[in-house]
Amino acid sequence: MSQDESKGAHDPPYEDFVRVFSTHEADLRRFIRSLLPSLTDADDVLQQTALVIWRKFDQYDPDTHFMKWACVIARFEALAYRRKIARDRLVFREDILELMAIEGAEELTERSAEYRALEICLKTMNSQQRKFLTLAYTSGVKVKELAAEAGVSAASYYMRLKRLRARLHKCIESKIPTLENPS
Repeated sequence: MSQDESKGAHDPPYEDFVRVFSTHEADLRRFIRSLLPSLTDADDVLQQTALVIWRKFDQYDPDTHFMKWACVIARFEALAYRRKIARDRLVFREDILELMAIEGAEELTERSAEYRALEICLKTMNSQQRKFLTLAYTSGVKVKELAAEAGVSAASYYMRLKRLRARLHKCIESKIPTLENPS
């Protein structure tokens, strides 16, 4: 058995890789998706990016930001993929792809800050308010049915939902600047 074949799921570097990569896979997928024209292309590049990240994982410094490091690799993989399919008329020029990569990375940071702000702000609400909001945005649940269960009119339910959403929005907007640019 070669050394590569003996690498198992119990090796600490493998476990570290799986832990870090799985934590950031969705964000990395969104970043790659922002660079390529189709989901299939993005999936192909994500797979190749994961392989390159695994091969270079011993070079990764855990004290640095994993997503920034991974996005650099993903950008190069997207460029390589783009070159490979360059005969396709619907391929972006490299300068456009570079601009999309920069904007995609910025948007990723913004969305991450928004998500963290949402989590923080939801925790400031009492459990009944959180449940009220969560149910209103649960797939397949109709607000009219929720209003009937609560014993109020749909208009009253919508008004309460509007007030809670406004409060949540105000809270999120106040938290985002501190989460995007921590001091």
